[in-house]
Amino acid sequence: MSSKTTFIGAVEIGTSKISVLIGEYTGRELAIIGRGECMSRGVIKGMVVDYKAASDCTHSALEQAERDAGERIDVVFLAQTGGHLEGFYNEAAVNVKASDNMIDASDVRTVCELAKAKELPAGRMVVHHIRRPFRVDGRLIPGSPEHLVGQRLEVGYWNVHGQEQRLADNIHVIRGFNLEVRELVLSGLASGHMVTNLEERQHGILAIDIGAGTTDFVLYRDGAPHTTGVLPVGGTHLTNDLCIGLRLTEGQAEKLKLRYGRANVQVKDRAHKVWLDGNFAIGDRQFPQFAIEQITAARTWELLEVVKKKLGNSFSPETCAAGVVLTGGTAKLPGIAETAAKIFGVPAHLGEAPAWVGENMRDPIYHTALGLLYYGVSAQGDKGAPARRSGGFLSNMKRLFATT
Repeated sequence: MSSKTTFIGAVEIGTSKISVLIGEYTGRELAIIGRGECMSRGVIKGMVVDYKAASDCTHSALEQAERDAGERIDVVFLAQTGGHLEGFYNEAAVNVKASDNMIDASDVRTVCELAKAKELPAGRMVVHHIRRPFRVDGRLIPGSPEHLVGQRLEVGYWNVHGQEQRLADNIHVIRGFNLEVRELVLSGLASGHMVTNLEERQHGILAIDIGAGTTDFVLYRDGAPHTTGVLPVGGTHLTNDLCIGLRLTEGQAEKLKLRYGRANVQVKDRAHKVWLDGNFAIGDRQFPQFAIEQITAARTWELLEVVKKKLGNSFSPETCAAGVVLTGGTAKLPGIAETAAKIFGVPAHLGEAPAWVGENMRDPIYHTALGLLYYGVSAQGDKGAPARRSGGFLSNMKRLFATT
């Protein structure tokens, strides 16, 4: 690969916030050199519903990131979420054609093409073909089966697709800034790769990213993504429940959620009350802390139960030995790991970015954008064989993003 520097943009158009990171990639190293953020407008449950409003705030975040970096973005990797995204599994098998039963590249190519060939309904478009491990005569093969000996080669793909118009809306927002969208990346895959490691994915782990308007999840088995999904439910639904239950404005409910909300009920004294603002100004008032915790805990329990139901038979404690990892802004809700552990019957914890990520980027709200950025580096690296630093992220790039 040439030593030409590429400036990669990672863009997440979220329900509550637009995030942009810029990475400077030289073919040998990546440095995060710019960041931009803007409160989101025109986006509901991860989908653009007001093109002009969404464009304006996205362009503001892009301009801020480019000013911060002092450079112009070359290509964009764009996160995708929303209830319109769906997935299905399709597999194929071929008989090895060589007389000595040695699998060659054409066998691999043929079985992969067959497994990805299922037609989609009109108006749907593929976002990801996520390959599961190959099997040779029923044996699981963690890597490439080429040059192995066997009679039957099998492979399956988890195929993620979405509404063409919804996907086009997001792309047009970026193109309106005269930028190229190099690839669409599932938000759950981006954040999931940031908070899991190879060993955990090998043993089986479920990553759940709870944002403001959506919840993305990806189940890893045998080292690779196995099943993904998106729910049009997130942190704003906890806020809405508080609005209704306590007769508050959205701003007041959000304030109480951030201060006193929990994913499980901990307060013992049901009569204990907390102040809305605590400044005793006109309009300041008290609320039972038990009621706040009860409302947020009930919605959190319901949300995680729906994730488990969506996974169906794909999830079992036996095939998810590494447990559950939670990320996204709503994952900071106290007690959420304990609640997840009860629902899924496996250990659960709050995800953390790898050690090489700076302190200013370690908050779970940045995990998706970080994953996008390094997904972009992986795509750049596929064009050649750049030198890699031992112990750094680039040395693990292929294994982190080997999903195709």
